[in-house]
Parts: sequence; C-alpha cells; structure tokens
Amino acid sequence: MGGSTSCAAVRDDSGVAASTVIRIDAVDDPRLRDYTSLTDVNLRRTLEPAEGLFMAESSKVIRRALAAGHRMRSMLVAPKYVDDLADVLAIAAEHEAPVFVGEEPVLEAITGFHLHRGALAAMHRPALPPVADVIAGCTRIAVLEDLVDHTNVGAVFRSAAALGVEALLITPDCADPLYRRAVRVSMGTVFAVPWTRTGPWPAAIDELHELGFEVAALGLTDDSIDLDDLVASPPARLCWVLGTEGDGLRPRTMVSADHTVRIPMAGGVDSLNVAAAGAVAFWATRPR
Repeated sequence: MGGSTSCAAVRDDSGVAASTVIRIDAVDDPRLRDYTSLTDVNLRRTLEPAEGLFMAESSKVIRRALAAGHRMRSMLVAPKYVDDLADVLAIAAEHEAPVFVGEEPVLEAITGFHLHRGALAAMHRPALPPVADVIAGCTRIAVLEDLVDHTNVGAVFRSAAALGVEALLITPDCADPLYRRAVRVSMGTVFAVPWTRTGPWPAAIDELHELGFEVAALGLTDDSIDLDDLVASPPARLCWVLGTEGDGLRPRTMVSADHTVRIPMAGGVDSLNVAAAGAVAFWATRPR
C-alpha cells in the first residue's frame, strides 16, 4: 500500500515546537517496522528482547510508562488524539522519538488490531536488576512460576499494586510482563511494581531463604494448610508463589517451600484462576 508522508510541528503554549509529527498513509513505510505484525506472537517474542523494546497501548499506559522513567522509541497516534496527548508529544520530542499520525484504518492495517484509545508507543526495554536489589527491604513479595497467559500476568501485577505486594519475581519460563496485552491488562501497574526475573527455578528459592523470606506455595496437596492458618501467624517476610495455569506449581517448588497453602472453597469449587487466587492471598496477608 503506497502513500505519502508529511511533517507538522505541534507547539506548546509558548509557541515552542514540542514535537514533530509525521503524517502517514502507507503501511509499508520502513520506519514503522516496530509496529508491523504485532498480532504474530512469535515475532514479538523474537523482536522485543532482541531489539530491546516493548509496547505501551493507550494514553494512560503510555503516561504511566513515561512517569516511571521509561524512554520512548516512537509512537503511533490517531489524529483526534493528538491534542489530548500534547504532554506526551513533548516528552517524545525530548526523547527524539518520531510520532507517526495516521487515520485509524491505516493504523489498524499497520498493527493488525484496533488501537485502544488511539495511541501505541514503542518503548526502550530496560535492563533487569538483580533479585536482591529488587526485594531489598520488602516484607511482601510474590513469584509468578511459568504463567503463560499474558492476561493473567497483567492481572496479578494490578492486584499486587493494589494489595500491598511490594515486588514481583518472574521465573525464566513465565510470560513477559512487558508484552503489550500484559501491560494493558495491568493498567500500567507493571511500571509501578518493581520486578525482575529469577535465576534457574525452583533453585532460586534458596536465595529467597537466604534473604530472609518464608516461601508460601499456593497449591493443593494432602498437607496444605488453610490460608486462615497462615494469616493467624504471618511470617515477617513472606513470599507467595503462584503456579502456571492448568498444571499449577512444580512438585519441586512445593517441596522447597516452607508452606503449601490452600484457599478454603465452597460450592464444590476446588480452585480459582491464578490471578484471582493471587488477589485473595495478597489481600489476606497484606501488611497491617
């Protein structure tokens, strides 16, 4: 699909150029490579770590990413949202990040989906800090073991932010918290809750023990204790471990944990979705 491009300056109240907007109507523009084939999960898994980028979708999420110190690489935006995003465009200018403006059908043809609230930004991916640095001084943390659903990852981050979990650790095989859908479902709280990836898992539980955490695995075993029992005598420093959808926690994880904990159920239900179970556990053991 061919087309032309043109540039227009967006100015703040002082008349100083805040950003240069590039008008687009072509989906084959090589400058838009970051945004093409976003619906191809395998491509995103290859491209994002390799080139150090992640996607922030919607004005709210983009603002939260920028407020957390993330650096913009470029942005796509529909014309009707340009004025409302003047503050974001000003930051884009500081980051020397091009802002591509196109009609919504063009943007959908480029990305393969309808842009939520008309804005999508490619952001530079930060280096992940060591585990010890992320959880220093924390009393409530959680580990996401091998979750594969980005929606669940985002939902756990949102619950963690709301319910007093101070940091999250992600096992090597867990889905990416900075994947576009995870970021969107989290409402940008992936930028508010400190997180990093663990080393080999579940061997990394030894490091958590050395750092003073009692590890509580949320799972069903013959010797699981009720959540109420843990709440009655909570550890000073507690680490929850939430297992993957379907199979749950690895057997070695439950053996290595200090406690295996179940949430009492009614109505013949034996378990909850991992994000819902995490929210219940986080609320019950929130700092008092």
